[in-house]
Amino acid sequence: MADDAELLIAGGGLNGLALGIACAGAGLETILVDRQDLGETVAETFDGRASAIAYGSKLVLEAIGVWHGIAAEAEPIREIRVADDDSPLFLHYDHRDLAADTPLGYIVENRVLRRALLARARALPALTLTHPRAVASVEATTTGAVATLGDGSTRRIRLVVAADGKNSPLRRAARIDTVEWAYPQIGIVTTVRHQRPHAGIAIEHFLPAGPFAILPMTTDPAPRGGASNEAQAQLAPGHRSSLVWTEAASLAPRLVALPDAEFSAELRARFGDFLGAVEPVGPRFTYPLSLMQAETYIAPRIALIGEAAHVIHPIAGQGLNVGIRDVAALAEAIVDARRLGLDIGGDSVLERYQRWRRLDAIILAGVTDGLNRLFSNTIAPLKFARDLGLAAVNRMPPVKRLLMQHAMGVLGDRPRLARGEAL
Repeated sequence: MADDAELLIAGGGLNGLALGIACAGAGLETILVDRQDLGETVAETFDGRASAIAYGSKLVLEAIGVWHGIAAEAEPIREIRVADDDSPLFLHYDHRDLAADTPLGYIVENRVLRRALLARARALPALTLTHPRAVASVEATTTGAVATLGDGSTRRIRLVVAADGKNSPLRRAARIDTVEWAYPQIGIVTTVRHQRPHAGIAIEHFLPAGPFAILPMTTDPAPRGGASNEAQAQLAPGHRSSLVWTEAASLAPRLVALPDAEFSAELRARFGDFLGAVEPVGPRFTYPLSLMQAETYIAPRIALIGEAAHVIHPIAGQGLNVGIRDVAALAEAIVDARRLGLDIGGDSVLERYQRWRRLDAIILAGVTDGLNRLFSNTIAPLKFARDLGLAAVNRMPPVKRLLMQHAMGVLGDRPRLARGEAL
């Protein structure tokens, strides 16, 4: 029997949509299945987060024809300042220290990313969006796979990609084990407006409970409610930042439930006054924090990407970027195999993808876990040592440039999409 498509992607989140667009844009007949109505995922109330898009990830989004729908609402990150609690020592990254005059990255609201990805996906004839529907099971054979959907219908394909999140049903059905643990922390996410412009500066302020990140966003021409009338007058220009506030899991629910005035007071106590008056606007979201690594990213006729393969602490803002690197690597492996007349779901293709991606993801998980453990405490000798470390790196321009380039995703063996090239 003929295949219904070459590729089936389970999960229509940011990574699943990006992979579908990349592969369908290169001519592969692709089916994307998601258990939720994808139109609902672009609502402001669905996901209140903003993501840090590394420069290398921007090149991927540009190469698959999505960035033009994002650019106007992407705020360039021109500087990053890292401070440890009340220490006078700090680490400062500046894009002007690099030879290429490019931002270190961009801050983009997730709803903006979803909207642009969904619009591009709907415009591709080779990409079929099937939603709301779930992939109930996958049966792999030596020549292909049969995916059974929740309504009992089946799809014959060559390869199934699990992009269905950290609790991935497909990963579990494939009996892929994981190494994982939960942090005693919760991430509180909201948008704040402030009196002074942020000048494209991202702040990572380490507090005893965890990092407190202030991420620059585009100016809002129509400020929304949430502040007092006096504060509204001060905040009228609409200067905005996204706040990622890591707090102890025992305290975070009580903070989020506070009345507006009390929540604002708690926020200002941690925020400082460098941006003038500040008030939260819009809804508050909470996200439990955890680490997870799949012991393998592949199984017969199955590949894992994004949070189905790995979950890391948000301390460095790299979670989405590591998923986008998965997308770029897997898309290249699939497209190259197809052009050579090879089976896109064959073992050699999947092993190439795993060799390319797994070590990078494991290293990043270790780094973010180590940084969180290093900075989320008040042990005096350790605090003194880490502050000296920040100051030492700040005085070593070659080391700073290397760290900036790594965070930007422009080092190492990069797939074509991550170099801004077409597949």
